[in-house]
Amino acid sequence: MIDFSPLWATMKEKSISQYDLINKGIDKHTLDRLRNNHNVTILTIEKLCDILNCTPNEVFSFTKEK
Repeated sequence: MIDFSPLWATMKEKSISQYDLINKGIDKHTLDRLRNNHNVTILTIEKLCDILNCTPNEVFSFTKEK
């Protein structure tokens, strides 16, 4: 299961708001998908990493479903 909790922690640590993400090209629909741990594209992950200057590990985590 994909979990985007690390994204919110990274954003808080770097003082980046959802509004900042919207202004840098991440749309509201995508933010909603991230909030609900739904699938997003690798391009979205790449954009987030670029905006936050971080690695994918700081955006999402993966746990095996039981």
